[in-house]
Amino acid sequence: MTRILTIAWIVWLKMLRKKDIYVLLILLGAFLIIIISLNVFGLGGMVNYVKDAGLLMAWIFGWMMAVNVSSREIPEEEARGTIFPLLAKPLTRFEFLFGKLLGSWSIVISATLLFYIMVMGIVLMRGGACDLITTLQGYVLHCMALAVICAISMAFSTRMNQDAAASMTYVFTVTAFFLVRRIPVLMFYTEGLRANIMMIIYNLMPHLELFDMRKRIIHDYGPLDFKTFAAVLTYGALLSFLFLILSFLAYRKKHFSRGNMLG
Repeated sequence: MTRILTIAWIVWLKMLRKKDIYVLLILLGAFLIIIISLNVFGLGGMVNYVKDAGLLMAWIFGWMMAVNVSSREIPEEEARGTIFPLLAKPLTRFEFLFGKLLGSWSIVISATLLFYIMVMGIVLMRGGACDLITTLQGYVLHCMALAVICAISMAFSTRMNQDAAASMTYVFTVTAFFLVRRIPVLMFYTEGLRANIMMIIYNLMPHLELFDMRKRIIHDYGPLDFKTFAAVLTYGALLSFLFLILSFLAYRKKHFSRGNMLG
């Protein structure tokens, strides 16, 4: 476990050395300005609009960060040749991948926490109210969704360069989030082989919409019951572990040659 945590810490150090932290600060500043100046149809005082726009932006920023951070870790190690000293140490490839996933995920959920604190702080400043339990549940499930996205992105990056892995992850996660949920409706208009194919896709694709509690937070519907919350968390953990295993299977026998490194 110590080796996994060390790899995760290295990911954090790389993040701090690069300009990513400044990009994050700029995003936070822009995020604050947009939310404070929000005035939808003259209803600037309506805190539900602030919650809606703020949480939507938190999901978009978190999704983009998850893809960009996790898709670059492995290709960058290979391109710089630092993969050789890392794997020469008493470090298994599974520990290497797990550490990279843990480091990327922890960075993304830390940034997402800042987004949530900012949104809820502005809501309270405008006289609104936030159900602490519901918001906390929403944040935890959001973090689990980000874990799945990071794991998917890393799985693609084991066999692709950064740009290709990021592009494939964007396509895959957008399909999973927006299109898969509509398959049951579409099946009313299809039959036969098409219906069977759509059902297979529906069952095999990850259901990222299950982690989205924005409506419950915005409209104060209250928290999920414990069994449902635990079931969704378990589903997310299993999905993340599945994609981690797929990453390991794709990476365990991958051969490296210094002549093939890009820099």
